[in-house]
Amino acid sequence: MTSVSQTRSSIPRVVVLLVPGLRACDLPLMPSLTRLISRGGDAFDFHPSLPALTCPVQAAISTGTLGSVHGIVANGVYDRGLQKLEMWTAPDTAIQSPRLWDHIKSARPEVRTAAWFLLESKGATADLVCMPAPVHNPDGSETPWCHSRPTPLYGPLREKLGDFPLHKFWGPLAGIESSQWIARSFIEASRTDPPHLSMVYLPHLDYASQRQGPDSQAALSACAELDGVIHLLTDEFDVMTDGMTTYLVIGEYQIVPVSHTIHPNRILRDAGLLHVTQGPNGELLDMPGSEAWALADHQVSHIFLRDPTDLRCHKKVVALFQGREGVAAVLEGSAIDRAGLRHARAGDVLVVSSSESWQSYFYWLDDALAPKFARTVDIHRKPGYDPLELFFDRAAGGIPLNPALVRGSHGAVSLDAPKPGLFLSSKPIAFQSAHSTSDGKQRIIRDIDVAGIISNLYEIPSPNNC
Repeated sequence: MTSVSQTRSSIPRVVVLLVPGLRACDLPLMPSLTRLISRGGDAFDFHPSLPALTCPVQAAISTGTLGSVHGIVANGVYDRGLQKLEMWTAPDTAIQSPRLWDHIKSARPEVRTAAWFLLESKGATADLVCMPAPVHNPDGSETPWCHSRPTPLYGPLREKLGDFPLHKFWGPLAGIESSQWIARSFIEASRTDPPHLSMVYLPHLDYASQRQGPDSQAALSACAELDGVIHLLTDEFDVMTDGMTTYLVIGEYQIVPVSHTIHPNRILRDAGLLHVTQGPNGELLDMPGSEAWALADHQVSHIFLRDPTDLRCHKKVVALFQGREGVAAVLEGSAIDRAGLRHARAGDVLVVSSSESWQSYFYWLDDALAPKFARTVDIHRKPGYDPLELFFDRAAGGIPLNPALVRGSHGAVSLDAPKPGLFLSSKPIAFQSAHSTSDGKQRIIRDIDVAGIISNLYEIPSPNNC
């Protein structure tokens, strides 16, 4: 008779490292990562779905579905009924497809899983979960904290490692310390009973590439810094698991150099479609009162119409952006369907940047009227993503309002000139896909392929027949 411990020891162990911004040309700077694939593994181009942004790509990876199914079409979720936007706060329940750990557990309950710092994992049912969840105090201050599963888990991690350095995870001081804490805390949480499937988010390459550009010296130095973190994590986990772990490393998207900015909300405002309210803390975007407004997110904007059936407004919005400098595509109708983004949370019109351009959420026409939160790190109140939060304006004593500072971005996906991320495996993997080279060898992995690849390692069917 096979014991539970014998059964669990025979289960494959897989660690998935999610590394945004990782490129094939970075590997010579990352000897520890290169050694992982020298064990007999391989490297593939990784193609994210549109938009190539953190939350949508992680949702596609962890469900095997497109945005039209899992529902995460941006880094924010706009509820049309409530006319309310939530940026970076959506819980696990916002994802409308089963997550990979649930899919595997349903077939093999003995498999132990971890979702470590994945976005939109608050409330996830993996055995081990940790993600930032600072306590917002009435006076406006924040108390460092993390949501964890089991709930008491963060306590001993905090005692061992100190509080998670949230200011090093995002903001002007963002740096290697956050990825170091994530890796070390994952190891500490795994010591007593290492999970069989782990997904770990290491964001460090995001920072310098957006500040100074993906080919800057700072960005190249960041590769070496992160390689040290990967060395620590894989060495420690190998000791715990007798070196029997398969590592999958996924560069979620590639960050590209940018030198141009589009301001969709200002364009809509100039056209009389977007309106603001005046207050003591500056102008605020009036979503209910606007005929159209844009959720600007890196290189993609979702434009929401107050009345989606208003063809006049729809045509006017499309005409405003078609052919404009910095715009590669304006998606509407069937084009949104083909992109796999037909969902109630998606915009009525999508604006996709050309490679060298990114899109700002700015809606005011005079910086003197900018809302107070514009000069702060406030990821929840801004109606879009703000990479300027990676900078600090000493003269103003806050976040600058100069979009020309931003040197790298991502999100746009071009079928004609793709900028793929990278997929590395420490051991050979087998899967079926339509993308192969002339010799029949698979060289492209899509984000929606990953859940099936991992399921195959546990000898269970792919989720959602992806």
